[in-house]
Amino acid sequence: MNIVLVVGTIVVYMVGMIAIGVSVSKKNKSTDVFYLGGRQLGPFVTAMSAEASDMSSWLLMGLPGVALFGVIGGGGTFAEAFWTAAGLAVGTYLNWLIVAKPLRIYSEHIEANTIPDFFSNRYGEKKGVLLAISAIIIVIFFVPYTASGFASVGKLFNTLFGVDYHVVMIIGALVIALYTILGGFLASSFTDFVQSIIMTIALAVVLWFCISTGGGWHDAINAPNKIVPGYYNLNAPDGSYTPLTIISNFAWGLGYCGMPHILLRFMAIADDKKIKVSRRIASTWVVISMGVAVLIGVLGYAVAKNEGYLGMSNFDPERIIVYIADTISKINPFAAIIGGLILSGILASTMSTASGQMLAASSSVSENLVHRFFYKDMPAKKGILIARITVLGITILGCIFAWNPDSSIFRIVSFAWAGFGASFGPLMLCSLFWRKTNLKGAVAGVLSGGIMIFVWKFLIAPLGGVFGIYELLPSFVFGLIVIIIVSLATGGPDEEVAKKFDEVMAVRKSGISIAEDIANVEK
Repeated sequence: MNIVLVVGTIVVYMVGMIAIGVSVSKKNKSTDVFYLGGRQLGPFVTAMSAEASDMSSWLLMGLPGVALFGVIGGGGTFAEAFWTAAGLAVGTYLNWLIVAKPLRIYSEHIEANTIPDFFSNRYGEKKGVLLAISAIIIVIFFVPYTASGFASVGKLFNTLFGVDYHVVMIIGALVIALYTILGGFLASSFTDFVQSIIMTIALAVVLWFCISTGGGWHDAINAPNKIVPGYYNLNAPDGSYTPLTIISNFAWGLGYCGMPHILLRFMAIADDKKIKVSRRIASTWVVISMGVAVLIGVLGYAVAKNEGYLGMSNFDPERIIVYIADTISKINPFAAIIGGLILSGILASTMSTASGQMLAASSSVSENLVHRFFYKDMPAKKGILIARITVLGITILGCIFAWNPDSSIFRIVSFAWAGFGASFGPLMLCSLFWRKTNLKGAVAGVLSGGIMIFVWKFLIAPLGGVFGIYELLPSFVFGLIVIIIVSLATGGPDEEVAKKFDEVMAVRKSGISIAEDIANVEK
């Protein structure tokens, strides 16, 4: 490997991300801009930022790893990779179709800059119980989620250069924290946009390499079937995937309506009438990128066999793209730059998600906990300072959680994803579409969904059989049922809350954009 060129390419990329943070740092004159970019994102940046922050290292490491695991053993199947990706693709589209525009409109009408803000203001609460619970849940689940990103950075450099996993993991975490601290939401969004382009290039180059090095399309695509007959069966090679198991994996899509770092992008678009454009861009990119990622895992077996990766004592299927980048970089100097670009793509997938998560968590602590409960007259500059300190604190906690280099990125992300999906997903849908939801139902739903994730994961799922399904599905359903029952049993919403809901619904049905509505009010 031409180490100088590879490392140089990665350094240029990382410096570029920090430069973006520096360039937009002067715009952060208020918490509204730092947390939500002043709601001025264009449709293309909104779309690509949302999806880049969504995919994380899971796209370039976790998902290909699951598909490849199915060939060499050790857990994972093509069926799991396929149904998970399919569920996420459908979930992405439906989230943009159903949630994006109503959330954009509603959040501005009730002056909400964070997800806890939205829930709290939606139900007109005075004591801030729902606000506090939501903020705490965000911190609880974002720490391990962020840790998975840090872990992928450590795995990347440890695999390639033999550098100590812990050292590079910490360095990578600090770089992500630096540009997030400097630039806030705008830096996170614009770097996400750039990073989505790098991720796309990385996927395209690696796919081409897999086909050419794996003996051509026919040989590479058929290689897994020779090792595991029935590998491509969508109910798993042994037929163990029942309809319930398929629904369970497909249920990954339910998580989208509860993901704070994605929902914030919906709230930040400048013109809600442009959401349709964003939806088309985002959905197209997600389908193609996840399809390519699964293919890389499938075709990666032939490459791993031909290139000798399988003989490595520490071979890790989740690092298949890393191994390929290493091989490419040894061809010639130009290829070394391409190899560096591929590795930058892995870093991009990690950094884009981690920065969005850090920002969502820091705003929850600064705005929703410190400002609301401890420092009500907090100046904007001090609020931004506390948010930046929180980013650093989350970085430290994330590094602690990522300390084990053998942890599975796919498994860590799946649990955190389920946590957000079950805690916030049912309430988000009820908040946007069900007039009878009230504060008591909201609090009960958030708590029950979040708690059920742990109960199902660690107590019920180990029983196996019909109980061995992805914890998001039963927890989501349970949380939704609790919201409905408690809301109906406690008399429905307050009059003012119901009135505001009707006002927002009237705006949504009128087809008037946010900008037009504000102009009418000013007249």
